[in-house]
Amino acid sequence: MAKEVITSDEQVVLGEEIGHVRLITLNQPRRLNVISSKVVSLLAEYLEKWEKDDDAELILIKGAGRAFSAGGDLKMFYDGRTSKDSCLEVVYRMYWLCYHIHTYQKTQVALVHGISMGGGASLMVPMKFSVVTEKTVFATPEASIGFHTDCGFSYILSRLPGHLGEYLGLTGARLNGKELVAAGLATHFVPSEKLPELEKQLISLNSGEENAVKSVIEEFSVDIQIDEGSVLNKRATMDECFSKETVEDIISSLEAEATQEGNDWMTATLQGLKRSSPIALKITFQSIREARKQILSECLKKEFRLTMNILRTVISGDVYEWDPSTLEKVEAEKLNLVFQPFEEDWELKIPIREDSRWEGKYEDSPYAPSK
Repeated sequence: MAKEVITSDEQVVLGEEIGHVRLITLNQPRRLNVISSKVVSLLAEYLEKWEKDDDAELILIKGAGRAFSAGGDLKMFYDGRTSKDSCLEVVYRMYWLCYHIHTYQKTQVALVHGISMGGGASLMVPMKFSVVTEKTVFATPEASIGFHTDCGFSYILSRLPGHLGEYLGLTGARLNGKELVAAGLATHFVPSEKLPELEKQLISLNSGEENAVKSVIEEFSVDIQIDEGSVLNKRATMDECFSKETVEDIISSLEAEATQEGNDWMTATLQGLKRSSPIALKITFQSIREARKQILSECLKKEFRLTMNILRTVISGDVYEWDPSTLEKVEAEKLNLVFQPFEEDWELKIPIREDSRWEGKYEDSPYAPSK
């Protein structure tokens, strides 16, 4: 098969054309494949080009080294402190990229080995097929750094069973590969030693026909059994606590439940929540709750507003330091400011339709809630 390698000047992303297969490699292993403005631009360029290319049928994406992607480059946010308008273009393109991945018209497979967090996980979860290993680590830790659950994750987390989404968004808790499959955030678990051979077989398949791709992946995948101590086995208690109507009530519920036998896991959860940014917790909570009644495009538009307003320090400089310092000091009126729609010229302009590949993905999981 003919093989063409397309590289950027900095080679932060590699693109390969192999027959009917297109392979994207996030190529900054020393930086855990963080998402910079250059990475966003190249990913968008490749995906847009290949969606229009009749010869391109199957898109594979992987990370070089020991990470898939550790998420957004924090330097972009700090640069935004002094040059806020310069962030607009890259943030806009990132949200368009998220929308494009959710609604992509060709078969995509993410091969996820190592860290996959925040914005990096937005390159994994929406794919038709997302393959994880025992080395995969997932989290949405934005609230702990003064930000919010972004890149489509208010939409994704709001659609997880029960109140698992609020738990993951507020606490930034980590899930391993088996837990990701159990929660429906990934489709298949493949032992890491088999991942290189799976990649070779998918390339040899030379086709994007979904059933054929699924069959190849299933040859390498194994059934999962989550550990007894997994937080996913504590769903009843988790749902009870994280179903509350405010962040304060969630913390109070956790404090009450933490005194019960077998709830030792809540101590670390509480400590994490109390260390996190108060305003980021409230923004994240409201965003996920609103997302339960929003379609994908509405969620992405809302998250775009939140991102730009936080970078512009509309109500506080909290992305850089905790202000206000406690939940009680976060004023509802000011909180609502970051959710207000922009003038039309400033809004994220994406089609208003609901055809995300991710919708209802967890329902195929053996750990999905019974109907």
